[in-house]
Amino acid sequence: MRQETIDRIRKFTEDRDWDQFHAPVHLAKSIVIEAAELLECFQWDNEKFDEEHVKEELADVMVYCQNLADKLGVDPDEIINKKMDQNEAKYPVDKAKGKADKYNKL
Repeated sequence: MRQETIDRIRKFTEDRDWDQFHAPVHLAKSIVIEAAELLECFQWDNEKFDEEHVKEELADVMVYCQNLADKLGVDPDEIINKKMDQNEAKYPVDKAKGKADKYNKL
């Protein structure tokens, strides 16, 4: 995410004095709630869905994720790259390519 976008999210929260409501548990709950709303976009049809609604719900998830990263004092790029290192080790290309198996089944 670009720094200007992160700054905009932070300013939005700061301008409204909402940080007081952003305990990690509340943000984690909000992520799950918004993720459920994202999933709801595909509830009855996997192929015909409202793309704009999907984008809105995905954005909500991402904003809450950024808020949680801020609250925990973690760098999203750092934690994502650390997790990608782990995923690359668990799912080597030569074993995982074209397969949906869990790492312990490869």
